[in-house]
Amino acid sequence: MTTRCGYAAILGAPNAGKSTLLNRLVGAKLSIVSPKAQTTRFRVLGIVLRGETQILLVDTPGIFRPRRRLDRAMVAAAWAGAEDADLDLLLVDARAGATEEVREIASRLAGRRAWLVLNKIDLVARPGLLPLAEALGGLAAFEATYMISAATGDGVAGLLDALAAAMPEGPHLYPGDDLTDLPDRLLAAEIVREQIFLQTHEEVPYAATVETESWQERPDGAVRIEATVYVARPGHKAILIGEGGRRIRDIGARARQELAGLLDRPVHLFLNVKERPGWDEETARLRAIGLE
Repeated sequence: MTTRCGYAAILGAPNAGKSTLLNRLVGAKLSIVSPKAQTTRFRVLGIVLRGETQILLVDTPGIFRPRRRLDRAMVAAAWAGAEDADLDLLLVDARAGATEEVREIASRLAGRRAWLVLNKIDLVARPGLLPLAEALGGLAAFEATYMISAATGDGVAGLLDALAAAMPEGPHLYPGDDLTDLPDRLLAAEIVREQIFLQTHEEVPYAATVETESWQERPDGAVRIEATVYVARPGHKAILIGEGGRRIRDIGARARQELAGLLDRPVHLFLNVKERPGWDEETARLRAIGLE
């Protein structure tokens, strides 16, 4: 029987729902999600087996106009994911429509194999979807247009079937039970960073990064994880730690619970917060979070 295997990159402006779609398609939480824009910082691979087809989904950072070195690395990672893919999916927040960011992304997809995917259709009046699809369809030569809600799952099964049929013939590149190539150490750091996004506000999440410093397998099957949260300013450190250390304990507790479910084993998580001005310009820090 003929097998198929290929890469499909999920592109879009910040907060279009790319990570939510990846998690929905894979059926597991691989990419962290928050209501804030620019949550994803590096490419995350999700592996889906649909019939005899292995679909390698690449969740990319949101594409925006970068300012910091970190921003430039994130945008470069997004475009690298698109260039390496067999098919690009331009995911658009149907509520926001054809924004300037969407138009710029679409213009760079000229000459590439691409589909238009309207997301969050559960939040938009149905009569307005067709005119929006037609307007966006004029921005690039999209092969197809799909309307979905990554949050509710509406239309996602049809998109997945279409992706399976669109992948090129070839052998599978990963074992059948693999869901991602994301290392556990990086997954742990990301789950902690997700809680920072969810439990703090304003600029704090964007001024923080997390690195797993130690990963120790215990004889009882549990894992002991030590992670460091780097922040750019003294005020950010104080906010993250909280009065009497309450906030960092809450961040650790929720991250530990999430990780225990994902890893299917007991987790002992220890967090440390350090001030490190300019971390977002350091090559070592960017490499540690999956960016080169």
